[in-house]
Amino acid sequence: METVALVSSYDKEDMASTKVLHSCTILTHRIITNRLHILFHFTVTLLLLYYRISHFFNGNSLPALSWALITISELIFTFIWCLTQAFRWRPLSRTVSIDEIPANMNLEGLDVFVCTADPRKEPTMEVMNTIISALALDYPPEKLAVYLSDDGGSYITLYALKEAFAFSKRWLPFCMKYRIKTRCPEAFFSLAKYEELSITDEFSAKKDELEMKYNLFKRNVEKICEDASNYVVFDRPAHAEIIHGDTYMDDNENDEESTKMPLLVYVSRERRPSKPHRFKAGALNALLRVSEKFSNGPYLLVLDCDMYCNDPTSARQAMCFHLDPQMSPSLAFVQFPQMFYNISKNDIYDNQARSAYRIKWQGMDGIRGPSLSGTGFYLKRKALYGSPNCEDKHPSEAQRTSGELMKFSSEEEIAILKEAKLLASCNYERNTKWGEEARFSYESLLESTFTGYLLHCRGWTSVYLCPIRPCFLGCTTIDMKDALVQLVKWSSGLLQIGLSRFSPLSYGVSRMSILQSMCYGYFIYQPLYAIAFLIYGIIPQLCFLNGIPLYPKVLSPWFVVFSTVYLSAIGQQLHEVLSDGGTTLTWWNEQRIWVIKSVSGSCFGCLDLFMKWSGIKKTTFRLTNKAVDKDKLEKYEKGEFDFQGATMFMIPLSALAILNMACFIGGLGGIILRRNYEEMFGQIFLSLFIMALSYPMIQ
Repeated sequence: METVALVSSYDKEDMASTKVLHSCTILTHRIITNRLHILFHFTVTLLLLYYRISHFFNGNSLPALSWALITISELIFTFIWCLTQAFRWRPLSRTVSIDEIPANMNLEGLDVFVCTADPRKEPTMEVMNTIISALALDYPPEKLAVYLSDDGGSYITLYALKEAFAFSKRWLPFCMKYRIKTRCPEAFFSLAKYEELSITDEFSAKKDELEMKYNLFKRNVEKICEDASNYVVFDRPAHAEIIHGDTYMDDNENDEESTKMPLLVYVSRERRPSKPHRFKAGALNALLRVSEKFSNGPYLLVLDCDMYCNDPTSARQAMCFHLDPQMSPSLAFVQFPQMFYNISKNDIYDNQARSAYRIKWQGMDGIRGPSLSGTGFYLKRKALYGSPNCEDKHPSEAQRTSGELMKFSSEEEIAILKEAKLLASCNYERNTKWGEEARFSYESLLESTFTGYLLHCRGWTSVYLCPIRPCFLGCTTIDMKDALVQLVKWSSGLLQIGLSRFSPLSYGVSRMSILQSMCYGYFIYQPLYAIAFLIYGIIPQLCFLNGIPLYPKVLSPWFVVFSTVYLSAIGQQLHEVLSDGGTTLTWWNEQRIWVIKSVSGSCFGCLDLFMKWSGIKKTTFRLTNKAVDKDKLEKYEKGEFDFQGATMFMIPLSALAILNMACFIGGLGGIILRRNYEEMFGQIFLSLFIMALSYPMIQ
């Protein structure tokens, strides 16, 4: 491994100081291993395709349609595999040294954006814990502002936000006094051990008092939720409200020393059934405009409503890159991994996304940086308005560039809130370029992924940082239905990009490196796995039933080629899992859920896109359910699949499982009669493998 230290220089009041703020480690051993494997696997894959194509044109007795279809599926697998290798070309990892940031450094403003839409699917207390943890970031409070976008327009959320701020006035001084790292109240009070704190009588008494206040706050919010008759208002005007605008707390309200508090603003943009809603991208763009009038922080932190700040130093970690004068001019954002606190030991749904955050994002970091992941990223505001070489400032940058919070008189506050409501109205974006190739894009429901793609196309770079202590923790899906609903949205949105003028194989490759285009190509064309798996789940089985071989004889040299391709692909993934601290069970769970999701979620994602294109269905946004059901949680922790409510998604899976079993039983009798074991061995193995993958459905 080769470690490169990156040095940053600062000129503060004519005093120059040089600090090493971050370093990157080029994973040389992994690079060599990956490139050798790419060469080997690509060679044997070419031999496999040569066998398929040459036998198709030369084999007179072959079933032409079946052979053509199986060849198409193998071409799809090869195409996506080729795109995947870009992630393995130059992986690297990064570390930061936040202690090297000068104590007197004048940090620039930071605006935190949190979006929520429905208290029924996004529990209000989870949202409030995210807000409180954001308010408690280790960052100058006069430079920190937190904005909550409530797309449900719910009085429950507004009430809870006011209660959350009232509690945070006691909570923040406690965190700062005792140097608490876990600043999400729900997570802190659930700890078995309170970090590495020295437990004193004073601490215990204060902790007990705060826990009592938190439980009261929680009960009040939950009671409002239980008594609510209307959770979401679908036809409403815009509303903006400053929950806290004075950066100092009232000394009379707290027996602690006077403590500074960040700005906290509530925004509910206008919503009309007859007007375009633009979903999360529209909410983020509304927050962009509104925040320019209050704080205008040069940097943004975007969080999912259930993704709380687990490490208060995350902002300073990100600033180790943004403050680097050599890196900063072209650096758009710093991306942290999405990690979850409720992942079970078995992780049957692969919610940890090990392959993405331990392999793919590190690989992209070696070729100009990862894509936006929807949450947990520190973004330069200026990047949303132009290219790195663009000298033009965004519309409001001339007003305030430091992010210093402004103080308003009562009259000024009324006027600015009125303007904020206008900025959050439906008509504001009419005949403007909001949501096109600048700001958060409206071209895809996956606004963050596509916006990150456009940023890279314009010449911006990004950085991936995966510290030992997770900076952000969220709540993941714990049943098949919610996992597949999420995947349908992703698959449809990604493939929509791939079939538009923004395809990374045409638009992207002319604006970024080939390797970076390949990475985005993998994300965007990954739903095509559904077609390949469906073919592989139908054609070989029907041919097996009729005694038609599709693979070479066991003793044929060509059988070695097919076996080598399979073992090479399996071996590479197994090696990555084991070298990352995983087990063979981890590998098997990843294999199984990959096939299940491809055949179900990706398949319905492709169908969803076709229905939108044909006009059968309108574009809708499916909000992922983040409310945890105790029975489902118990089942998930036991490692049992929960298909409740996912009947529609299970149709292709169940059909393939039944077809495979029926064809296997029927075909086995024919093999015994014909005694052509050598010819049919490949299909026997494939059927047994599919049975093993289908076991949860069979149960």
